[in-house]
Amino acid sequence: MGQKKYTIVTHGCQMNEHDSEKISWLLENMGYEWTDNKEESDFIIYNTCLVRENAELKVYGQIGALKSIKKENPDLIIGICGCMMQMEEIRNIILTKYPHVDIIFGTNNIHKLPQLMDRYKQTKDTVVDIVEDNREIVEAVDANRKYDFKAFINIIYGCNNFCTYCIVPYTRGREKSRKPENILEEVKSLAAEGYREITLLGQNVNSYGKTLSLNYSFADLLTEINKVDGIERIRFMTSHPKDLSDELIYAMANLDKVCEHIHLPVQSGSNRILKAMNRRYTAEDYIKLIEKIKNAIPDIAITTDIIVGFPGETEDDFNDTLELVKAVRYDSAFTFLYSVREGTIAANMDNQVDDSIKHDRFQRLLDTLYPIFYEQNLKYKNKVVEVLVEEVSKNNDKMLTGRTRTGKLVHFEGYKDLIGKLINTRITEIKTFTLGGHMV
Repeated sequence: MGQKKYTIVTHGCQMNEHDSEKISWLLENMGYEWTDNKEESDFIIYNTCLVRENAELKVYGQIGALKSIKKENPDLIIGICGCMMQMEEIRNIILTKYPHVDIIFGTNNIHKLPQLMDRYKQTKDTVVDIVEDNREIVEAVDANRKYDFKAFINIIYGCNNFCTYCIVPYTRGREKSRKPENILEEVKSLAAEGYREITLLGQNVNSYGKTLSLNYSFADLLTEINKVDGIERIRFMTSHPKDLSDELIYAMANLDKVCEHIHLPVQSGSNRILKAMNRRYTAEDYIKLIEKIKNAIPDIAITTDIIVGFPGETEDDFNDTLELVKAVRYDSAFTFLYSVREGTIAANMDNQVDDSIKHDRFQRLLDTLYPIFYEQNLKYKNKVVEVLVEEVSKNNDKMLTGRTRTGKLVHFEGYKDLIGKLINTRITEIKTFTLGGHMV
């Protein structure tokens, strides 16, 4: 009998990606080996996202398609975890309509997967294990990281903001910060293994430290990580505008390893809509914050999230968003059509916006954003920039791709033995979403 194999399919954000790296580590410590072929897999697990409706629907389709594979291989174990499973009504749908699913767990008890597997193997009954809000952080779980030169590190779990459109506080629980000594130990361990770039993760990294018993801020944490030998780039996401302090801006400007990029979701340029979203800042507050950041770090790249068609959004509200976009001049943006998330306050709001209006506004937003992205990229023409080489291009095996400190994706000719190295590259080609160049 050969080694048992597993497949993980991940939907959603970087937090989910890192959770899947932890699941992979657990499974390999149980003797499983990775495969991307579901047909030969002994354990298939879906790590799910609930932020957008299309991600949820995709999971239902993918789980349904596994029924025939399980019929061919009755010993196959199928698991579902992640944010979708934190919602009781969704768990009930899985239990009722997809009885071929064997193990269901959530976002707060990944460390229990070996026990859940044992329980299923002993009983052959569907195992459901959900922790609503785990106040204790389990530090024992390591991760099988996708790259051996850059890594995600969770620094804070959960969220206290309760934006009216967002399901995250209900699926990942309330904020809880990891102890700084545990984070620093992880950073130093990664540096010793040759990792050069780390990305600090949290639903709101700017709130880091508020649940600790000591007076310790996110800026303090960045300052300590900046001292770790071997780490050359520090990134973080996501920041909430209402919690972005002058202390943090100062740290970003003065710590040499902190990259010149910030992801600062605005969601809307309308004060009326921002209030309905419970964002707790105004468009004017946001623009002043951007000006402060740009004054401190002139070459910074700023990216954002924008929601189109929030309940009650009028043409004037949408135009306010377009005006803010023009004022800020983003380098990139994640743009979303508002979708109803059951369990959120916005799901029950009146004046849901018609889909045709949403799509029209969405296209107009893209038509405004894309020329700005291109113009922002023009600043790089003929400049020499430092690129961390990440992988061979999917379309041309003689081309490499990597990212600048500002997060720009760069394509250039090279060989795969450069992956993981920092290379100086002269930018010669400008596109809306990428840059092209050659090594110097």
